[in-house]
Amino acid sequence: MDILDAKLASETSRRRFLSRAALGGAGLLAAPALAQQMVDLRLPGGNAERTLTSAFPGKGNMILQRVHPPLLETPMEVFDRSVFTPNDQFFVRWHWADIPTSIDVETFRLNVFGHVNRRLSISLAQLLKLPRVEMAAVNQCSGNSRGLFQPPVPGAQWRHGAMGNAKWLGVRLRDVLDIAGVKAGAVQVRFNALDQPVVAGAPDFEKSLDIDHARDGEVMIAFGMNGQQLPLLNGFPCRLIVPGWYSTYWVKMLNSIEVLPAPDDHYWMAKAYRVPATPGANVMPGQKGFPTVPINRMIPRSWVTSLPEGQQIAFEPSIPVGGIALGGDCGVAKVDVSSDGGRTWYKTILGPDEGTYGLRRWDGRVPLRRGANSIMVRCWNTKRVAQPMKPIWNPGGFMRGNIETTNIIAV
Repeated sequence: MDILDAKLASETSRRRFLSRAALGGAGLLAAPALAQQMVDLRLPGGNAERTLTSAFPGKGNMILQRVHPPLLETPMEVFDRSVFTPNDQFFVRWHWADIPTSIDVETFRLNVFGHVNRRLSISLAQLLKLPRVEMAAVNQCSGNSRGLFQPPVPGAQWRHGAMGNAKWLGVRLRDVLDIAGVKAGAVQVRFNALDQPVVAGAPDFEKSLDIDHARDGEVMIAFGMNGQQLPLLNGFPCRLIVPGWYSTYWVKMLNSIEVLPAPDDHYWMAKAYRVPATPGANVMPGQKGFPTVPINRMIPRSWVTSLPEGQQIAFEPSIPVGGIALGGDCGVAKVDVSSDGGRTWYKTILGPDEGTYGLRRWDGRVPLRRGANSIMVRCWNTKRVAQPMKPIWNPGGFMRGNIETTNIIAV
């Protein structure tokens, strides 16, 4: 029995979730008590001050976007310490606020049904006995950096911290589907979870993948995260991992897998999380009547993490800079950095490759001038796709991926 098995066997429920923090019941009414200090996210649309709190169970200092349901953003300095985001500062995003506050691991079942030869009701003990795989992958909210859209759009006003990179331990979804026996004619696989809507008649949160994608051997059902069991706020006891795709598909507290003989026409696929079917998911503000498709693959991104926005530093002719990059649905090929508005680009050195779908460290050096300096960073992925200079816009605030700028002052 390894350490993860031992933890699951010894802890028959997660009742600590309710007892250790103000999350649920009367605790939600005490939200102001969560405030410890404020952080300015420097969002152009205003309303940029957020609470920094460590009052949530299993979490260290996080930027509080919302209490009910919990939306917690990872501070950018966390990404400068390691390409792997620690579990206690890994971002949190739930759609509905009715989240179980305890889960009995002995009675929990993962149900597989629909267009299959036999229904399954899999216990956690049975899941742990299946062949295991581990993969590094970035879990990024579709609306990461939404707070920077201009003109502003509604929704959670994240800066860049609605993402995290972890080593996920679990089993292949394909292996589970093979045990059930997928029938000929299967089209998609729909995933559901233990969280529930709080409003009568609201659509239960469900997402679907095409059958070939679901069975590609990369999509996982994970129960481990960075060598530990999943935190409850990040999906305990198991969650879906869809490498290279936005986190709307990474269903947390997964308890239902349904194989469909037709495309999923439920709300969260047919109406929500859709982007313009245009290059870069870009439309003009106010534009209407454009066709849409479900959001899917991530795109390359990169950030400076060694210098916070607005920092004042002592002038030097040149300075070291560093940060992280994400290839999106493939690996990082190269990262360049500029300090003159993109007129001159300097090569950087990439850190170890921890996995195709994970974050990659980069480090370089740029010249400075006295006064204001704008440091830009640009990632190229292994499909030769590069970040564009110009930001996109769409009404959902999804898929921002342009070159980001960090402004500092040298005195």
